[in-house]
Amino acid sequence: MDTPEVVVWSAMVGGLVTLAAFALADALIRRRIASWRAFIFVALTGTACLMLTGLTQTLFPDFPLRALHVLQNSLGLLSGALALSYLGLWMGQARDDRIVRLSIGGGTIGLVLAACTMAVLTLLSPPERWHELMAITAGINALAILPPTIASLRAVAMGDQLAWGIVGATGLLAFMVVGLYARAMHVPGLGIGVWTLTAVSTVAFFMLGTYLGLSRDRVNRQLERLASLAQGADPATGLPQRSMLLSKVDDAIWRSARMNQECTVICLHLQNLYELAEIAGHHADQQILSAMSARIRRSVGFRHVVGLYHPRCFVVVISTYSQTRLVEKSLQRLRYLMTKPLQVRGLDDAIHTFVPRFGFGSVVVTADNADPASLIDQAERRSLATSPDQESGQLTLPGVPLG
Repeated sequence: MDTPEVVVWSAMVGGLVTLAAFALADALIRRRIASWRAFIFVALTGTACLMLTGLTQTLFPDFPLRALHVLQNSLGLLSGALALSYLGLWMGQARDDRIVRLSIGGGTIGLVLAACTMAVLTLLSPPERWHELMAITAGINALAILPPTIASLRAVAMGDQLAWGIVGATGLLAFMVVGLYARAMHVPGLGIGVWTLTAVSTVAFFMLGTYLGLSRDRVNRQLERLASLAQGADPATGLPQRSMLLSKVDDAIWRSARMNQECTVICLHLQNLYELAEIAGHHADQQILSAMSARIRRSVGFRHVVGLYHPRCFVVVISTYSQTRLVEKSLQRLRYLMTKPLQVRGLDDAIHTFVPRFGFGSVVVTADNADPASLIDQAERRSLATSPDQESGQLTLPGVPLG
C-alpha cells in the first residue's frame, strides 16, 4: 500500500476511533441504552470498514488471511443489519406503517441471513474464490442501501422531517460502500482522490448518524422529563394552537388525501383539569397540561399533529394510516398513557396525585377540502358526549367518514 493511501485510511480510522471513544464515554457517563447502541454501532461498523481498507494487513502482517476474508464478507452485512434495526427504533411509531415495517424488518432479516451465508461460503470455498465472493458481498451491500432509503422517504412523506437526515446519510453510505469494496477488491484505475472521497464520506456518515441519533434521543428525553414532571416547573406545552393548529390539521388532511388514505381527527377532553386548583394552586393546571402534552407526543410519535384547541381539549390528527387496526392501536396506547396518574407539585412543595379523566371523540375524513375547524368541533362534541366510564367513546372510533 502506497504511503498516501496509508495516510488517508489511517486518518479515516483515527476519526472513527475518536467517535467510538466519545460514544463509549457517553455510554459510561449517562448509562443510557441509546448511548450504548451508538457505541456498538460505531465500533462494529467501524471495524467492518477497517477490514476493507487494507490497513489490517499493514498493521498486522500475521493476521490469518482466511479469517480476514470471512470478516470482510460478513461483518459489513451484520453492521448493516444492526443499523437497520436501530433505524426502526429511531423512527418510532413510523414502524406502524406497512412499507416502513417491511423495508426495515425485511432488510434486517435479509442482511443477517446474507452475512451467515457469506461467512459459511468463505470458510468452505478455496482461497482463490475470495474475489468472486467479495463481489457478491459488495452487490448485497449495495442493494442494502435501498431499505433505509425507502423507509426514510416514506417517513418524510408521513411528516417526520428529521428523516431527511437519514436520506442524506444513505447518500453518504452509498459512496462509502462503493469506495471501500472497490479498495478491498483492488479495482484498478482508482487514485488517491477516490480514496479520499471514500474516507471523507465514511467519517461524515458516522458523524451524521451520531447527530441524528442524539437529536432524536434529546427530544425523547425531554418528553420523558415533561411526562413525569421531573423539571418541577411550569413550562409551556409547546403545542400549536389557534391558526397554527388549524394549518397543521389542514396539511395533514391534504397529505392523507394525496396518499389515498384516511385521516382521523381525535379530541381528548380533560374533564378535571382544574380539580387541584384550590389545594395545589393555580399553577397546577400548567404542570398537568405539560405532562399530558408530552404523553400524547410519546404515544402517537413525531409525525402526527398534536395541538391544544383550548386548555381542556387536546387535538391529535393521525394521518396516512390505511388500516383501521393501526388507528385503534394508536388509540389504545393513547388511552393507556393519558389515564395514568401523575404527581403534581403544589403549594409549599406538597405533592398531590392527579388522576386524569378524559372524554375521547374522533372523526374520520377522506376529503382533502374538509374544514379543519368543523372537524375539530365535531370531534370535541363527541368527546364531551362521552365519560371516562364509557369505553366505546375511547376505543371504538365513533367517527364516520365525511368525504
